[in-house]
Amino acid sequence: MADNKTTKPFQEARPAEGLEAAIGYTFRNKQYLTEALTHSSYSNEKRSKGVKLPCNERLEFLGDSVLSILVSSYLFESYRDIQEGELTKIRAAVVCEKALSRFAAKIELGQYMHMGHGESMNNGRNRPSILADCFEALLAAMYMDAGENFEPARVFLMPFIKEELQVIRNNSVFVDYKTTLQQIVQQVEGERLEYILIGETGPDHAKIFTVEARLNSNVIGRGSAHSKREAEQNAAREALILFGQKP
Repeated sequence: MADNKTTKPFQEARPAEGLEAAIGYTFRNKQYLTEALTHSSYSNEKRSKGVKLPCNERLEFLGDSVLSILVSSYLFESYRDIQEGELTKIRAAVVCEKALSRFAAKIELGQYMHMGHGESMNNGRNRPSILADCFEALLAAMYMDAGENFEPARVFLMPFIKEELQVIRNNSVFVDYKTTLQQIVQQVEGERLEYILIGETGPDHAKIFTVEARLNSNVIGRGSAHSKREAEQNAAREALILFGQKP
């Protein structure tokens, strides 16, 4: 039996034109948008009445890949000194269910969904898993409507991703220390920052690299790691501490 604390009056979906205004994209083929906004509970209700109406699960499947490609491409181009393992962690953080449901909530996506009576009355329009899935389906719908072109979805998505990355940085989950240090150094014209490999220890399968960050030949930081790039990041972090910056 439904929990009375979470039961709400049934709510019809808002007109989809409002969502198009919110996302800054007008669909040429409205069927893509309708499908993206159709939850399986609504599709099942219609089927019981003899009406065939596809739900958004197939678009969600495609949208997961659209999302991954767009975010992966942005991270690859923006964080050139970050290793694959760290990039994977960052991507996972910005495309997780919690993040996607927040993106969806900002455009009130749940209010535009076609949802079965039971799901709607049990707060389905605010359920993170439903919102996240619908957000992915919406990305796929934009991609398909644009002729399998990523650009409309990219323009819509990236402001959310950039904002989420900033939150991650502020919480120290991820900091690109080299970029931060470079920005500080560039404030003074003529300063030369470089990273010098000063040592390698250990066997080939578990080698440790040690790197010094040097400003005009003066050592300002030193770092060690299992890769040169990570060692450089650690050296930059030490330099930021030397400069009185909180990494």
